Amino acid sequence: MTTTTTTVTPASPTSPPKTDARRHHDPSVRGFASDNYAGAHPEVLAALALANGGHQVAYGEDDYTAHLQQVIRSHFGPTAEAFPVFNGTGANVVALQALTDRWGAVVAAESAHINVDEGGAPERMGGLKLLTVPTPDGKLTPELIDKQAWGFDDEHRAMPQVVSITQNTELGTVYTVDEIRAICDHAHQHGMKVHLDGARIANAAASLDVPMRAFTNAVGVDILSYGGTKNGMLFGEAVVVLNPDAVRPSAMKRLRKSSMQLASKMRFVSVQLEALLARDLWLRNAQHSNAMAQRLAAGVRAVDGVEILYEVQANAVFARLPHEVSERLQKRFRFYFWDEAAGDVRWMCAYDTTEDDVDAFVQALKEEMAR
Repeated sequence: MTTTTTTVTPASPTSPPKTDARRHHDPSVRGFASDNYAGAHPEVLAALALANGGHQVAYGEDDYTAHLQQVIRSHFGPTAEAFPVFNGTGANVVALQALTDRWGAVVAAESAHINVDEGGAPERMGGLKLLTVPTPDGKLTPELIDKQAWGFDDEHRAMPQVVSITQNTELGTVYTVDEIRAICDHAHQHGMKVHLDGARIANAAASLDVPMRAFTNAVGVDILSYGGTKNGMLFGEAVVVLNPDAVRPSAMKRLRKSSMQLASKMRFVSVQLEALLARDLWLRNAQHSNAMAQRLAAGVRAVDGVEILYEVQANAVFARLPHEVSERLQKRFRFYFWDEAAGDVRWMCAYDTTEDDVDAFVQALKEEMAR
């Protein structure tokens, strides 16, 4: 019997890439629907190529994930520990599970992403109860928290154990450092812990012009969902445990696995986070997208019949205009209705939004309003 052996020559990491894939989109087309629409930042793609080639231990035992811990601690203090995950919903579900018992509940703004945009995942997958509070601007306060933070010994009610805030909020508003400190102090007085959904944490830091630690570990936040995808990553986020007394690392590892958020090739998530955080890419990207939102807001304010709904503090502009105008404008630029019945829309800027993109959109808005 003759055995035929096929030799496969491994690709050199320095050789020019070859692929049979074809481009299926027009890269000149831009929209204002979501910062998730943007591609990966070139520096992030370069980092992925750097981490490619050769073998690294799977499931987080690689050199890139080990180094990421040093990078995370440079931003969030010596006790911080990062657990890379696939996506933002996964980060939130894992983080909230880590802070709650099976009978636990989470107090959040009614507009919070965990309540509105995660398909019930925190409750379905996390086995917890969301206790929501209406807010005028997406931000909780100690007084608003107290609308749900009661009945701690009532066996007939889910026990409030966590306050979850989003920075910046789903309405584009930003908590000040003092506002988050007051929330943390109030929650801790109740024996509750604090989770921060940081899907756009970089935009908030850029808006406040402070380090991310200033409104997280420095003021008492216990655990953080760190967002990278909206800030230039290809995929991936991280759960960052800021208070080591809040949750055990062994529990985090098991929760991440049982929540289907454990990446086997974790180095490719970790190296992207390193590319953002090792220097200032995270801040440059956020500053730019915030600046484009300010440019957009300035242009929109000059258009009669268009109302900006909330203060523009990060990379989102919420506006109200005639429904039929929005429908015509959507045929030229993608964006979403926020409250279709009221005519409210959301326009998002990304790290790669250009001044020309903004100016073209404002001009199109003027034209459609004039029709």
